[in-house]
Amino acid sequence: MNDLIKKLVEAFGPSGFEDGMRDLIRPEIEDHADDISVDNLGNLIAMKKGNGSGVKVMLAAHMDEIGVMVSHVTEDGYCRFTNIGGVMAHNLRGSRVQFADGTVGLISSDRVTDRSKIHGLDKHFIDVGASSKEECPVSVGDPAGFKREFLAQGKRLTAKSMDDRIGCVIAIEALKRLQATPHDIYFAFTVQEEVGVRGALTAANHIDPDVGIALDVTMTGDVPESHPMAIALGDGAAIKVKDGGMIAHVGLVNLMKQRAEEAEIPYQLEVLLGGSTDARSMQVSNGGAAAGCISIPCRYVHSQSETVDADDVEACIQLLVEILSKPIEL
Repeated sequence: MNDLIKKLVEAFGPSGFEDGMRDLIRPEIEDHADDISVDNLGNLIAMKKGNGSGVKVMLAAHMDEIGVMVSHVTEDGYCRFTNIGGVMAHNLRGSRVQFADGTVGLISSDRVTDRSKIHGLDKHFIDVGASSKEECPVSVGDPAGFKREFLAQGKRLTAKSMDDRIGCVIAIEALKRLQATPHDIYFAFTVQEEVGVRGALTAANHIDPDVGIALDVTMTGDVPESHPMAIALGDGAAIKVKDGGMIAHVGLVNLMKQRAEEAEIPYQLEVLLGGSTDARSMQVSNGGAAAGCISIPCRYVHSQSETVDADDVEACIQLLVEILSKPIEL
């Protein structure tokens, strides 16, 4: 599975520019789905038919990643930029980014006079090796994703876009392992989550599911001076109870716990103080859906070294298959 993870996490795909991600994911799923479609916003949706006795389920894992976009090119060939999604300034200086055409740039900042303070994004720039505006190989409006190689250290897996390519991997693996199901299941690989869960909203409005399950990362409370949180790497799949944007459906939470306990899958309960996932969009679309989230514990979210544990990833896959292969009664 590490080969698939590496392929997805190292790929280019900031919010709004996920075409390449669709091209990578589609070959992985096309032999395991009954129908595959792409909607007008760019969501890739793989449908697996059930035997007719179940409910309509939508799974959402977002393909996009945080990134930057060129907003101005100086006369000396440096690129000022704005954010695509939740880019944090303290992670920027010294980072490398890659544009869609392969151009690599180095991020630095204006002169630092007070080392106790961090420059905002507007005081950073990208150096692409140009000496003038005319020589600059990129233009205003060009997006870039962060560039960092996948790293596996035993069971600890690190990359620049575990959020949420690891959710995509879980969806792909669950689809491959799912032999039979009573449910009509829509595996939605969504776009533009990082800029407002937009892809999941359009997909859910179209699919109109009875049950919605997001697959996304969550933060942990197991690093020095972290916010208190009952989530740790290696302790199993995280079943979301609440986050900053939604309260998960109580019946779905209980069903997830039940399926995990029956199959002896390690799990932990997640209460996230801020942020949300595609589950929020599914919960409120059309007439609403019973929505929840299987979360992957992840350290250093929205950095270039997001880190997950392989055992947690496997637990999430197993839990998802257990849920989808059996009746869902809420």
